[in-house]
Amino acid sequence: MYHSIQKETLGGSSMDDGCNGGVAAALGILVGKWKPIIIYHILENEVLRFSELQRLIPDISKKMLTTQLRELEYHDIIHRKVYAQVPPKVEYSITEYGKGLKPLLMAMHEWGLAHLQHLEELYGKDYDIKGMK
Repeated sequence: MYHSIQKETLGGSSMDDGCNGGVAAALGILVGKWKPIIIYHILENEVLRFSELQRLIPDISKKMLTTQLRELEYHDIIHRKVYAQVPPKVEYSITEYGKGLKPLLMAMHEWGLAHLQHLEELYGKDYDIKGMK
């Protein structure tokens, strides 16, 4: 799916002379509600089991968490380690390649906190994050 989106965005090529190629590639990994949150938690905790991720992100469904983890694994952002035991044990960790996202995610985290504070200063404690009251 990502590859077809990337090709479509970049006019059929995998590279682009402008910034759109790099931005599109980065957004392909980070787009969506859950991937940045999953990556952030794995970065902060180093190794997490599936059930620990579920506890940390209670609003995500099992199916969505599984899908997002598979996509991140495909892109070499996270590593999935399966232990041959009963019951099965699976751990997720960030790859060396995936660690390159840490400065970006930490900057997004800091900006997000500052933005929430800014909205509260503008609209008071009862503001609506989506921009409508």
